[in-house]
Amino acid sequence: MIKLFFVFFLLLSVSYSQVINAIALVVNDDAITIYDIENKMNLLGVSKDEAIGQLVDEVLFKNLISENNISVDIFDVNTYLEKVATSNGMDLYTFKSIIKQKYKDYEAYEKNVKNNIIKQKLSDKLIRGNLKLANEVDLKIYYENNLNLFQAAKKIYVRKYASTSKKELLLVQTNPMLTSANVEQNDIILKQDELNSQLRFIINDTKINTFTAIFSSNKKYTTLLIRKKEDIKIIKFEDVRDRIFNIVMQDRERKYLKNFFDRLKLTANIRIVR
Repeated sequence: MIKLFFVFFLLLSVSYSQVINAIALVVNDDAITIYDIENKMNLLGVSKDEAIGQLVDEVLFKNLISENNISVDIFDVNTYLEKVATSNGMDLYTFKSIIKQKYKDYEAYEKNVKNNIIKQKLSDKLIRGNLKLANEVDLKIYYENNLNLFQAAKKIYVRKYASTSKKELLLVQTNPMLTSANVEQNDIILKQDELNSQLRFIINDTKINTFTAIFSSNKKYTTLLIRKKEDIKIIKFEDVRDRIFNIVMQDRERKYLKNFFDRLKLTANIRIVR
């Protein structure tokens, strides 16, 4: 009886495996399985139709990458990061050290950067000559309609934690009430116009009642708990003009690419298997 049950269970498992790995549809020459669909549904928390739509987009995107011979190397990554660092008043080394402190998995962050570069390279090829550049009027309209995005506090109230042990600060970040003889703490007020570019980037990127990434200062590891931001001021248009240009153009690119992919789906060879 036990042997029969084992055989039945084995056959059931094999049968289920065959079903889950069965092909649901084929997009051009790429197969999408039932497992792919269910995994995407669970991962994104979306419906079956939304998951299928996402998977079809991914296949078409991969096909375009191959057709246009697009690739990314370490030089592309460093150039991308260097631009981001420069826009925030930092050198590449300093910016990388902040990112490594902020993100536990730097390789995952770098992989995301590579994906962004690939998308940008593809976008550049598809969009070249097809997108209207934002002018001064466009930028000022966006600025006036989104002033909440361009604010900075003149005073920032923080609790500073410093230690020679990074591990101790990681424990503090999980429990701010924790006291340790190895961790110095004191309340201070920071002024925006007195901060260096590195610290300004860290603080403005951190929400109230949240810890900053751990960074090095005066030969010690340091983290700041942002307690309050006071005297919020609107940043002048001239100081954020380049940032607004990027935001507006990225939005235009996104809309153009969405329409492009919608048209591409209509011409793609999509066969539903089951």
